[in-house]
Amino acid sequence: MANGILYFSGTGNSLYIAKKIKEEIGGDVMYIPNYKGTGSEFDKIILVTPIYSFGMPKHVYELLPRLDKMKQLIVVQNFGGMSGGADYFMYEYCTKIGLNLQSIYLLQMPENFTTTFTVPVPYIKVVLKNAEKRLSKIVQDIKNDSCVLPSKKKTKEAVFLKNLNNWNKIGQSFSVSDDCIKCEKCVGVCPVQNIKLVKDSIVFGSKCVACLGCYHRCPQKAILYKNHKKKDRYINPNINENEIGQDFIGE
Repeated sequence: MANGILYFSGTGNSLYIAKKIKEEIGGDVMYIPNYKGTGSEFDKIILVTPIYSFGMPKHVYELLPRLDKMKQLIVVQNFGGMSGGADYFMYEYCTKIGLNLQSIYLLQMPENFTTTFTVPVPYIKVVLKNAEKRLSKIVQDIKNDSCVLPSKKKTKEAVFLKNLNNWNKIGQSFSVSDDCIKCEKCVGVCPVQNIKLVKDSIVFGSKCVACLGCYHRCPQKAILYKNHKKKDRYINPNINENEIGQDFIGE
């Protein structure tokens, strides 16, 4: 059996982390929206996830209860701004549902929830450089079977749970500009099939999970949020953008 490295990623940060872990310790990298298993086929489960609203993406929240409770679970959470106690919320949630949680690690990555503001490129480069050092330490801890769990502190669970039930509304704030060429890239990258081409128009539905994959990965930068015509987008520069959402199995 191999290690199961399960990840969720809209712009490549979590995929970058997952692939680095695979390089160092081996395992199968699996994209969570496509993964239907319980993790029972793996030696241990390594979950790589962004932090959303001081919690976790909807796909991760729904995956955790079905994971094999006998398998050792290691979680790597990455965030752009503040973690907001998301690691302790993860600890509480995993404990509540009886998972065999060994460690939770926090790792700052470049902010990608940038629909209304811009992150300076020099800052992104500094964050990525620091993330490499931090990730090396995390990988070493995983190799050593270290036990790293958060101490109790105030979490923003209420914020997460409220937003979890309202993320679908974000999709209603998206539209496309005249730059759209109807390539349907957004349709293909959406993890919940929330975007469709209907009568030669791109239509956003009511199932959005706020990953912003469509927004950042549109080749024409034609997707607008609340009609803001921002041109800056973010894709992790250390990965091939077309690999986001793919599985990487075997050596």
